[in-house]
Amino acid sequence: MLRKSSVVLFVTLICVLMLSSTTLGRTALGSDNKDSDRGFSAQTPADAQAMHRIGELVLSVNNNGTFGTSYGRGGSQDYFTGQPIPAGGCEYPKNSGAQYGYGGSFWIGAIVGRDTLVSVGADGWVMTQEFYPDKAPFGNMIKRSIIDPNDSLYEGAVSEEDYIAVYMDTFIKLAGSDPEDGGRTHRPLNIEVTQSSYAWSYSYAEDLVLFDYKIKNIGSQSLEDVYMGVYVDADVGDAGDGNKHTDDICGFLPYYEYKYGPNNMCSYKDNPFIAWIADNDGGLNETNPAYTSTPHVTATRIVRTPAKELEVSFNWWISNGDPSLDFGPRLRGTEDHPFRDFRGGGGGTPMRDDNKYYVLSNGEFDYDQIYTANIQPTDTSWLYPNQSLAGDFSDGYDTRYLLSFGPFYIQPGQTLPLSFSYLAGKDFHTNKDNLNDNLSPPGNYNPRAFEEKLDFSDLAENARWASWIYDNPGIDTDGDGYFGDSVICITDSSILDSTIIIDSILVDTTLIPPETTWYSHIDYTWDYTKIVQWTKGDNVPDFKGASPPPAPDFWVEPTYGKIRIRFNGYRSETAVDVFSQMMDFEGYRIYIARDERSESYSLVTSYDLQNYNKYVYIGDGNWELFEAPFKLEKLRELYPVPLIVDPLVYTRINPYPHGDSLFYFEKQDLNVSELGVVGGIRKLYPDQPEPSSTVKSNPELAKPEDITEDGHLKYYEYEYIIDGLLPNVLYWVNITAFDFGSPGKGLEALETSRTVGAQSAYALPTTWDAARDNEKVFIYPNPYRIDAGYRKMGLEGRGANQISRPDDRVRAIHFANLPAKCTISIFTLDGDLVREIDHDIDPSDPNASHDIWDMITRNSQLVVSGIYYWTIESEDGEVQVGKLVIIM
Repeated sequence: MLRKSSVVLFVTLICVLMLSSTTLGRTALGSDNKDSDRGFSAQTPADAQAMHRIGELVLSVNNNGTFGTSYGRGGSQDYFTGQPIPAGGCEYPKNSGAQYGYGGSFWIGAIVGRDTLVSVGADGWVMTQEFYPDKAPFGNMIKRSIIDPNDSLYEGAVSEEDYIAVYMDTFIKLAGSDPEDGGRTHRPLNIEVTQSSYAWSYSYAEDLVLFDYKIKNIGSQSLEDVYMGVYVDADVGDAGDGNKHTDDICGFLPYYEYKYGPNNMCSYKDNPFIAWIADNDGGLNETNPAYTSTPHVTATRIVRTPAKELEVSFNWWISNGDPSLDFGPRLRGTEDHPFRDFRGGGGGTPMRDDNKYYVLSNGEFDYDQIYTANIQPTDTSWLYPNQSLAGDFSDGYDTRYLLSFGPFYIQPGQTLPLSFSYLAGKDFHTNKDNLNDNLSPPGNYNPRAFEEKLDFSDLAENARWASWIYDNPGIDTDGDGYFGDSVICITDSSILDSTIIIDSILVDTTLIPPETTWYSHIDYTWDYTKIVQWTKGDNVPDFKGASPPPAPDFWVEPTYGKIRIRFNGYRSETAVDVFSQMMDFEGYRIYIARDERSESYSLVTSYDLQNYNKYVYIGDGNWELFEAPFKLEKLRELYPVPLIVDPLVYTRINPYPHGDSLFYFEKQDLNVSELGVVGGIRKLYPDQPEPSSTVKSNPELAKPEDITEDGHLKYYEYEYIIDGLLPNVLYWVNITAFDFGSPGKGLEALETSRTVGAQSAYALPTTWDAARDNEKVFIYPNPYRIDAGYRKMGLEGRGANQISRPDDRVRAIHFANLPAKCTISIFTLDGDLVREIDHDIDPSDPNASHDIWDMITRNSQLVVSGIYYWTIESEDGEVQVGKLVIIM
């Protein structure tokens, strides 16, 4: 017994020691032993990729300090949804097939003792990768969302789509060695990065993703002269174009003049510091009809740095395996700053930590790429480019850039913040002849004229919104009395009165007779109208923007030729906007489409409140909207004389007089506010009384008779029926909610996304209805004819992931009236199995009664002409049989 107790004690001690060792290993993140590694997890990092799909800018983010797919290590599927991530991982607009990103990466460098060290998510050339997450579950990515307050993802969420990742540069064995630095083993800065990325579907934010970094020094040494940067290699073009990387151009936008006020009569300049990259002509001259044009632009904007006064650098370069062809703008060397040879004569790609740090910290603002051939041999600042290549470099090449800033210091245990936005701008290219006319050296080379035909307006506007979402202008977040920066524009002025003010009297006695001089000035009283435009916030992060009311919950119930939509608007009609703190619900819109792309959706019907906007005359022929819309009853209460019978009678040329003011009125949206009309949206319970404020705040307190069978408040129940639909077509439907905007802040009405939450259905009976009515399975088209032009008719190849596929990979034979769970088998007349499909869909899914055979055999070959027969075997063993004719 004694020996047994000793063994137990010995084993217990071993377990305690092992547990202590593991615990110490996980907490001792700051080990400065450069030959060590966090070996307990070094072999199994929880690599993952997730795709921001909520907005129009579709961007994949990774938990290794990179974005885009080329440097990610999490496989080809979204970590949270399992959906495939398209090559490049940056698509714009959504579902267009246009690629705007190859890969991006976070770089950070510092002086540590006597070492110059840099850690990168990816270097973009020899594929050095030095950031890794911990093993699962410690290194798993996290998702949050503000879309549904009842969802487990809601707590702590900032945007509609938050992804949070944590990674470190301390995995020495995984990071390996730098082949360009004599095989030197990675030497970490010993930092831990918490990366949060945020995306929205709202119209003002759908073209951007905000990144927020928290960089913590987990080592024992100070990090001095720290510089951080964002590296981007875009390779803009159609996803299927193998040469899209060869014609990118990039540049830097140091400032932009923003217009505001009536007729944009006022303006102010801001310095957004935008690094941009685009295709050289936007594909407007593309001769391949299968390729999607790419006329837009993507960019990086820094929105928060750890200190106000920092050096910003913009460097771009072209990487090439031949160092003599490796190019980037370089300043001429001076005695204080001698020229650096990056690698064996190369002047572009910075290899090794010391050269990466030099580029991070050099303070350069490279000239825009299109000006490369414009640099003269007499230029006193820039090195003269190789003239045999300068023309090619100017009109587009395999370009990448680094936007960086610093210096600052991170003490052991200290955490510093960094925020930037990756964003897009529409219609950067609008002139298809611009490239040939102005950027074809040596003959047609006028880079200034080329630049003047580029449109930065949408990009600059999105950059401004990125800054405003990060730090709301005119909002005192911390309550210290400072609301941010603003500019004032005087739009109209006149002199109401003048008074002579005598300042002093001087009598000159040397003159005969003496002369008296009166020194005075005239004090004017002015009447003027001023417009205040907030330009910046109070330097306290908000990460918050105005939002539309949440979209209603809705259910789709298809039948032959019709789709019934039932929806409940409780959340939409009671939500308070987090930005304005108002219940700003205005109405609903119902859309239908033949595929998932945003531009494919058409408005079917709408409902909105009956209210009116009041425009106030501010002088000089200008009118301004200052307040939220008014209901008719409120207008009559405010302005009883003369009584407003119909607000629309009062127009610009016939305004409503009120004291010294003049107003005119317009409808807010369509004022389609009558429910239950034929062909319109109707309330399912029109006599249901409106819930009390207590029940609105706490719907669980509602009486049983006020709640539907599935637990929703009856007062907010609606339905709409879309009829006249084809049963052999897949339809996408969605219901959006919209508000009335924020007139005081110049924000137009906001609407939820047409694509987020959309549901698809065929206008065929549900699986329940088919079973109840004893409907038999049928297939279509039958016969299937290859010459029938199904794709041209829109019956094949309309899916977002099918647009670029060849015809033989989008063919479809449809099975309808299926049980929710069954086996579909296709046989030759000889009884050979051609294909077997396991059909297993939740019966509540409107598509549970439908499935598709892509006409590919079980051997992955296209089926041939012939007569086939098919069987459907249900879960209870019932079998249905039919014939199919295919004419290829």
